Amino acid sequence: MTNETVLCTNCRHEMPLTQYHLDPDNQAVKKFYGKVEVEHVSAFLYFNKQGIVQELIHNLKYKGHEEIGTVLGNWHAEDLKELKLKNPFDVIIPVPLHPRKFKERGYNQVTTFGKALSETLKIPFDNSILYRKKYSKTQSKKNLLGRSENIENIFDANLSEENENKHFLIVDDVLTTGATLEACSRALLKIPGAKISIVCMAMANS
Repeated sequence: MTNETVLCTNCRHEMPLTQYHLDPDNQAVKKFYGKVEVEHVSAFLYFNKQGIVQELIHNLKYKGHEEIGTVLGNWHAEDLKELKLKNPFDVIIPVPLHPRKFKERGYNQVTTFGKALSETLKIPFDNSILYRKKYSKTQSKKNLLGRSENIENIFDANLSEENENKHFLIVDDVLTTGATLEACSRALLKIPGAKISIVCMAMANS
């Protein structure tokens, strides 16, 4: 319809919302139990193979449709306003791409999602604090053990004093095993006083 952008009204009504932001003990946060200390973890949508969310993420990640991230970010930001956190988020950080991967793709698929959250929630977006040291191939094609072995020590953080005692909100596209986000969290936790939260566009049904 003429007043619709990216998603039609029918598809919006069919989107599989998790409502995880309302449940502090949701399935997303459980992926990090006993692995890394997190303040909050949630995912906006359920990711099912052959479903509408898979199509959206695929178009965002590989087809250059960055406006999808903006739409999902604006939508989910309204949910995140409802969070009652003891320590509010200070900075929004995207899971970074290696410079080689960024050059290949031309953009980071989570940037527009993070910037949309930033604009609505009035929280700074910063892609300079966390960086990827090593180039790695797509994680989705590796098994769980392979992912864990390959993901360790490939991220690092800017340890400057201005980043100390901050609550970092890491944003990503799809939460699967959590290995990448765990590695990002460990890198940021090297910063004195750092606290970590995670929000993803979607979470794969396991």
